[in-house]
Amino acid sequence: MPDPASAETLPLGPVVDPTPRPLPARVPHRGRSVDLEPLHPRHVPELWQATAAGTPAGDPSWAYLGYGPFASEAALRGFVGGFATAHDPMAWAVRPHRSGTADGWLTLMDIQPGNAAIEIGNIWFGPRMQRSRAATEAMALLMRHAMDDLGYRRLLWKCNALNAPSRRAAERLGFTYEGTLRAHMVVKGRRRDTAMFSILAEEWPARGAALASWLDDANFGPDGQAKRSLGEIFREALS
Repeated sequence: MPDPASAETLPLGPVVDPTPRPLPARVPHRGRSVDLEPLHPRHVPELWQATAAGTPAGDPSWAYLGYGPFASEAALRGFVGGFATAHDPMAWAVRPHRSGTADGWLTLMDIQPGNAAIEIGNIWFGPRMQRSRAATEAMALLMRHAMDDLGYRRLLWKCNALNAPSRRAAERLGFTYEGTLRAHMVVKGRRRDTAMFSILAEEWPARGAALASWLDDANFGPDGQAKRSLGEIFREALS
């Protein structure tokens, strides 16, 4: 019988810097087309207007979130009061320059300093902000903060596996699909399979540069429309 393998001969994975990464701070982030402000109850009146309050039950933007829609501004205020004080997830209100109002929120969450892993999620954008330059820049600002400023090694995106828009957004932003966790959660009384996506530290420089190139003022005409698609820029950057 052969001798058992020694620890030196077993495949153990590459050595990495085990230093815990810093926790995110509740500070603002400024972009070309959008500002991120630490979420606060003072944002509620503007957020309520952004929810298209006349028909909240029919707004599909809440379908895959674990909360919402909210029946009243008071109900939204009650939710934001707790959400804004949490440290994980840590939430920012999103203020596009074009509207000047808080039109959504997003968070950094599942923060694991010891594993250098962090997730961008809990994203809700009001109807007028969806599929806009400001929406993309809001996400890019937190992605850059996590990877460049804080030095995380793994940036995660996860969503309901049935949420086709979120899956497309992950791929558009440069995330790599890792697989699906079956029967991962129960959300609003329904089984949720969770699709997992990630960007690793060694992948981030090219992806971050592609995002920056798309967001550059030179890529946008006077009508606010992008001259080149993010997909086109990614294909060139990653080819």
